[in-house]
Amino acid sequence: MSMTDPIADMLTRIRNAAHAQHRSVDMPSSKVKLDVVKILKDERFVTNFRVIEDGKQGVLRVYLRYLGKGQNAITGIERVSVPSLRVYVGQGAIPRVAGGYGVAVISTSRGVVTDKQARRLGVGGEVICKVW
Repeated sequence: MSMTDPIADMLTRIRNAAHAQHRSVDMPSSKVKLDVVKILKDERFVTNFRVIEDGKQGVLRVYLRYLGKGQNAITGIERVSVPSLRVYVGQGAIPRVAGGYGVAVISTSRGVVTDKQARRLGVGGEVICKVW
């Protein structure tokens, strides 16, 4: 099976692991995935992450965050821009997610940032995903 969209694969792994109430989930590491997971951690959707060296690209282990009663911190996670249909927004069209409770992850010329950071920096970019 060829991996055409590693980011969608990552989001699906996180979604499935959260649904199954796993403590952590592993996936192949990459720079963009690390950037996205750093934002998920900063925004308190996951508790932590680490890269385990395996002599190849490394394994990214993401530790999921649960609120009381085993409720996952991530209610929804959705891929926006896909390889066959890239979604770019200008600085004036940056989406708000779940009335500001969620986060849009945007790849900009200044790096991978949240929708709030992109607005503050005054930059647009490619909308990677939305999390709420």
